[in-house]
Order: sequence, then structure tokens, then C-alpha cells
Amino acid sequence: MSLSVGDTAPDFTLPTDGGGSVSLSALKGKPVVLYFYPKDATPGCTTEACDFRDLEPDFSGIDAVIIGVSKDSVKKHDNFKAKQGLTFPLASDADSDVCERYGVWKEKSMYGKTFWGIERTTFLIAPGGTIAQVWPKVKVKGHAAEVLDATRALRETA
Repeated sequence: MSLSVGDTAPDFTLPTDGGGSVSLSALKGKPVVLYFYPKDATPGCTTEACDFRDLEPDFSGIDAVIIGVSKDSVKKHDNFKAKQGLTFPLASDADSDVCERYGVWKEKSMYGKTFWGIERTTFLIAPGGTIAQVWPKVKVKGHAAEVLDATRALRETA
């Protein structure tokens, strides 16, 4: 399944770090930055998470919510979040259900081997629950700032 701008964002409820949970439907009325990443504590994923962390006050200032999603366990999320001082929830999609519904669970290849994994992708979900923007195959450098700019523009048109 592939989601496009204008599609309704699939609802979900996932466990998060700290023993909590997050539901997209509970965030209706706010812009949501939903970013999918392959694995906690890897170089690209750490950089991406820290970039979002550093800009989180700017996102909060426009009433936007950031949620990171990977297949890692809640325990791994707890450790990653504590080590990096992350200020937003990390959700665990251990069975890949949400990843599949958002179309980010893909066959990948590295060093001649193929495997299934999360394709680094970010969705900006408008306050009404539709997808406002999609960034597939994210290149980490400058990505969080680009998402912040798009979120600000979305707030100005809302």
C-alpha cells in the first residue's frame, strides 16, 4: 500500500517508551510528524532523532506533535531515548502492522543480500487527519528542518 497527499492517514495505537501508548486519533486537531526509521542507536537514525529533538521546541510552538516509529522494542526505545535525551514519543511497531499500512515496510538490499525493513519515510499529517506531505527515502541531513518548514506552512494555511 502506498499513501499519497490527500489520503486519510490510517489510525493506529502503538506502545511507546516509558510504558505509554500513542493513538493518531487522539491527536486530531494537531499537525503530526510521523517519522518511520529503521533502528534505534544506528548512526543515521540517531542523527535524525537528535535533529527532531533539537527542533522539538519549534514544533511544539506551533502545536505540532512528533512521533518516531520503528520495530524496536519499547525497552530499546527507552534506552535510546534516555541516551539521546529525546523529548518526543518513540512507538514500537513490533509486528510491522502500522509500517505496512503506511507503505514503509519494503524489500531492501545491501551488499547483495535482500531483506525486509523500514524505508526511512516521514509523513506530515494535517490537523484534520489527512496526509499533507510525504518524504520517502529520507536523506537525514537537513530533513528535520525541512519538515519544520512544511509544518509551519501547513499551520499558516489551516
